[in-house]
This record gives sequence, structure tokens and C-alpha cells, in this order.
Amino acid sequence: MQSEYLTQKHLSGFEHYKYSSIDTSPISVYIMHPFWNKVVEWVPKSVAPNVLTFVGFLFTAGACLLLSIYDYHFYANSTDFPQYATIPRWVYLVTALSIFIAYTLDGIDGKQARRTNTSGPLGELFDHGLDSWTAVLIPTCLYSIFGRTDFSVPPLRFYYICWNVFVTFYLSHWEKYNTGVLFLPWGYDLSMLVSILIDHPTIIDHT
Repeated sequence: MQSEYLTQKHLSGFEHYKYSSIDTSPISVYIMHPFWNKVVEWVPKSVAPNVLTFVGFLFTAGACLLLSIYDYHFYANSTDFPQYATIPRWVYLVTALSIFIAYTLDGIDGKQARRTNTSGPLGELFDHGLDSWTAVLIPTCLYSIFGRTDFSVPPLRFYYICWNVFVTFYLSHWEKYNTGVLFLPWGYDLSMLVSILIDHPTIIDHT
């Protein structure tokens, strides 16, 4: 029976699938990939790559959930609203560690797939599908840090920031759809490391 959504032409593409990407970011090439190559060696081959992907996503979602509990209105870091309690420093530490772990797991899931010969289109779809959710969760974490005021990041500006991230993300994948190669932007690794540093309580005093 023919699929309602996928034609035979689409299905035949699965047989010739091969993940192809180009990453020229100095941070990624000289720092993160060597680090991930070491980390993935500690992962048992019995662990499925999709498990790493999903656990990494849970760490990101958990960080966002934690900040939403302690800063539901995004006013905690604003001196204009003293009635909202300041976020405890341990919350930022947990958030920084969660983003770092999520970033690491996202960096090794593909390596684990190639290491176990389980790389495939469904794994890439699962990985990048969760990345599309992460594209709004991490900016939300950062929004809690900067605060929701007219002098920092008002809601409308944050709305445009989210759309900017979304458009960049989807244009990269549209490019991959047409060229067959995913060109990874330099800004990704830099933004992730900056997000981790900003969230770390010993780098910036949030109190």
C-alpha cells in the first residue's frame, strides 16, 4: 500500500541516504570536535544515538522549565520590579551545566551513530526536529537572564529574536534540501558557549 504522504520517489531516497555537512567554525574544528571525539569513546556502543539526542533535549527543556518556575514573568533580574524574588545562584549553575551537557550530547549523537553504523535519515530527522524546539528553549533561558523590561528586552523584541533564530535554522535546512550539504554556521558553537558562560553564576553576578 502506498503511503499517503511519501511517494515511491521519496522512499527510494532512503536507500541512498548519506549525511553530509561542512563545519568550518574554528571553535568547532579545533576545540569542540576533538573534545567530543574523546567523550564519545566513553559511551557504550549499546547506547542508541537517538537516546543521546533525546536526553540532551531533556536537559535543555529541564533548564527552561527550572527558570520558568523561578522567573515565570521574566522580571526576576529587573530592579524595576523588586516584588519579584531574585533567582538563586544555584539555578543558574544548574542551567549552565544543563546547556553544556545538552550541547555535548548533541555533538556526540552523530558520532555515536557513525561509530555504531546506525546513521540514517530518521536519526537526522529526530535530531534536527528536537533542535528546532531547542531553538526557542535556549533563547527563553537567556531571556530570563536579561529580563523583561523596556530598557533590556521587551516582549516584542524577544518575539522577533525567536523568529530570527527560527528563520536562520530553517533556511540552513532548506539549503541542505537543495544542495545535499548542511553548511553549519559559525555562530552556533559561539552562541552555545556564550550561553553557558552567561548562565554560569561565577562569570556574571546575577545578584
